[in-house]
Amino acid sequence: MIYKHTRTMRYLLIFVVLLLTLGVTQCESRSSGSAAAQNSVAVASAATNAGPSMQAAAPMKVNPSAEDLSTAIARVAKEALPAVVHIEVTQSQEVSNPFLPFENDPFFHYFFNAPNQRMPRKFKRELKGLGSGMIMDARGYILTNNHVVAGANKIQVFLADGRKYPGKVVGTDPKTDLAVVRIKTDEKLPHVTFGDSDQLKVGDWVVAIGAPRGLDQTVTQGIISAKHRRGILNPSSYQDYLQTDAAINPGNSGGPLLNLQGQVIGVNSAIISESGGFEGIGFAIPSKIAVHIADELIKNGKVIRGWLGVSIRDVTPALQQSMKLNVSQGALVVEVVKGSPADKAGLQKNDIITGYEGNKIQNASDLQNLVANTTIGKEVTMTVMRNGKSRNLKVKIGNLQNAVKIMAASVNKRLGVVVRPVTDKEAQKYGMQEPKGVAIKLLQPDGLLGKAGFEVNDIILSIDGQPVSGVQSFVNVVQSLKPHHWAQFLVLDHRTGQTGYIRVMVE
Repeated sequence: MIYKHTRTMRYLLIFVVLLLTLGVTQCESRSSGSAAAQNSVAVASAATNAGPSMQAAAPMKVNPSAEDLSTAIARVAKEALPAVVHIEVTQSQEVSNPFLPFENDPFFHYFFNAPNQRMPRKFKRELKGLGSGMIMDARGYILTNNHVVAGANKIQVFLADGRKYPGKVVGTDPKTDLAVVRIKTDEKLPHVTFGDSDQLKVGDWVVAIGAPRGLDQTVTQGIISAKHRRGILNPSSYQDYLQTDAAINPGNSGGPLLNLQGQVIGVNSAIISESGGFEGIGFAIPSKIAVHIADELIKNGKVIRGWLGVSIRDVTPALQQSMKLNVSQGALVVEVVKGSPADKAGLQKNDIITGYEGNKIQNASDLQNLVANTTIGKEVTMTVMRNGKSRNLKVKIGNLQNAVKIMAASVNKRLGVVVRPVTDKEAQKYGMQEPKGVAIKLLQPDGLLGKAGFEVNDIILSIDGQPVSGVQSFVNVVQSLKPHHWAQFLVLDHRTGQTGYIRVMVE
């Protein structure tokens, strides 16, 4: 029985092993079949897509207008470099002798072994500066920054091929930090072409060329990081910057910022930096502004700006809510100057200007720049929101220079002072890189500033922390002061060259 049972168990075990063997074999077979099927599908798919894949790998018919980014940058550099110049300026300054107060001090003469003779009241020194520029046309006009050539006694222009020419300032415009210099030669000069900066989009590739740290013919690349950056250097100016991350360093000022078509779309002007070098934030003046200013300087030697005769401010969300305005953008009229073009056209306080000659007004700077660039005497159409309703007004644009004289009269009545621009000679005398502030021309002894101790030829640099860049800026700041307000004036003493603060109660 035991043997028979054992034999039976042996047969059963063999049978089970056969079953398991067959089952595993089938599973493997199915699995192999499935894999084969998948491989077959994969191969079929590959075979199906073989045509397009091979075509993609094969040489393509390239659009002649399309090109690789690196190739485009190299092409732009090759075309533009001959028209980019390196500018060297020399400026003479008179500096007050810091030892003059000790002229008669015997201890000073003893310890420092100073000679017993009269000390000079001032020393003369020369400062050298570097910048860039671009040749605008074959006549030799060169566009650069005002801060590159302001106050220069000598200007040397170096061309890309090594030629050197003396330069002469045709005109400067501190409000936009632009200037035009001219060189004279009978030889043919290469020149740049200008594009439309309004067509730029954030993210567009750009190329910067200049002479950073004196290294001329330097090319860098980046993108447009932002547009319409305002109030970077001077909130009261007409500046409206393009922001770029193309490397810009000291010495790049005045050089071109170009698009990939090789057109100048900006003038490199400024950087924000804690180190003094490039940190990824650079600014360029848009070509639309630069070309207009350059044409004015070449034609008139100065810029003649339009005048509307209003004080304006941005429409902010807080203002929109507090005044229950039904628009979120535009320029809010805060004040209308009596007898101004705006007053004659019927513009009123609290009107919101939303359009100007078909251009949408997003903020106060938009309107300021458009008015400034309008031809004197031209009649323009403005779109105005008043009490929730839109209307069009016709305005004949006036002359800003005449307006400043009119408004300066009201300032004289309020402060008892007449001011004038600071001259280049005064800027050199007091160690300024360029003229800034206003100098006192006439002073009423019984006026507010006369009683506070101001003197003729003293220079007012700022009021309540707001920088004064010129006569118009001074008038605007004074008009913004509230009655019965203690204003703090930063003043440069014309006798000593020292600066200090004077507080004045403004009526």
